[in-house]
Amino acid sequence: MIVVLDASAGVEIILRRKKGRPFEKYVVEAEWVVAPTLYVSEVTNVFWKYYQFNNLPIEECERGLAHALSLPDELYSDKELCAEAFSLACLTRKPVYDMLYLVVARRHNGYLLTADRALRQTARKLSIRVAKG
Repeated sequence: MIVVLDASAGVEIILRRKKGRPFEKYVVEAEWVVAPTLYVSEVTNVFWKYYQFNNLPIEECERGLAHALSLPDELYSDKELCAEAFSLACLTRKPVYDMLYLVVARRHNGYLLTADRALRQTARKLSIRVAKG
């Protein structure tokens, strides 16, 4: 099974939240975990926000970031995905950055792992498999 990990699911796993438990199970059981390179910027920004606004110690943020970045087995270049993501964004009227994850999922017939309800709904409308979480 191939899973596509988005930043919201990755952060849920790393912070050991209840919503992250099913995602973690998918990651552990997956043959391959993939994401667009956008994942790197998104999780980095999340941990910056936890440091900046939630007073999470910088050392914990750095450990969490390192762990989050170790979850995907492979990252796909946003540059290689952008034309298809742009087309999907125009079709769905959803942001291109969300569509990058859907393009990767569609290309691999993978299961999308996301904590984002709107993204799950869009994926389902496009017949992209979504992991139950």
